[in-house]
Amino acid sequence: MLMPSRIETVGLKVAFGPVVAVHSLDLCVRAGSSVALVGRNGAGKSTTLRVLAGVLPPTDGEVHVAGVDVRHNPAAAKARVGYCPDVGGLIPRATPWEHLALAAKLRELDSGWERRAHDLLKSFDLLGAADRTTAGFSHGMGRRLSVVLAVFHQPEVLLLDEPFDGVDPLGVEATLDAVAQAVDAGAAVVVSTHLLSLAAAACGEVVVLRGGRIVAAGPSEELRGESGERRYRALLS
Repeated sequence: MLMPSRIETVGLKVAFGPVVAVHSLDLCVRAGSSVALVGRNGAGKSTTLRVLAGVLPPTDGEVHVAGVDVRHNPAAAKARVGYCPDVGGLIPRATPWEHLALAAKLRELDSGWERRAHDLLKSFDLLGAADRTTAGFSHGMGRRLSVVLAVFHQPEVLLLDEPFDGVDPLGVEATLDAVAQAVDAGAAVVVSTHLLSLAAAACGEVVVLRGGRIVAAGPSEELRGESGERRYRALLS
């Protein structure tokens, strides 16, 4: 049975003045599936995720996330999304536990949130730093906490922008597990990364962007190994 679409863009365009960052992007991600957006810096990956997260308004086109028209109701879209931005998103003077407690309150999670918070912090090797302010965190620790916050409320749509950047092997494994668990729970997942091997490991499908346009899309198996790397480099040249 074909699963329902959780993310759908038709003719998505994002322009910053005369600069067009995303050109007529058509993307469909169904419930229980995962897509990796890969490409060089400036390919439009982060811009696309910001639109899907309801953070950045599209210039043109249709964008629906979990049944919500993002152009007309970005707040409703945000309520259904778990979003790990490529930079920022953390409160420097707050601890990981305080971040999670605030998220639980804002999202009106039930009383069992503490156990899930504890388990996530443990999985991402952050339990020992649960009461430290994030101002002193390394880049990799901040990335791991951002992923924890994105998956914490078990969203219908999970958007992870460069979650592997500067992350050690344990954090990479925890992130891959979190993506797999979200897919198994029926979420639609989009991961943006410039690391092709991890994109192929994390997601069932890979979409290659160049200059804000899709230049290739297909099963992740097609871009694995040395032959996949060669094909990927050819697509970006």
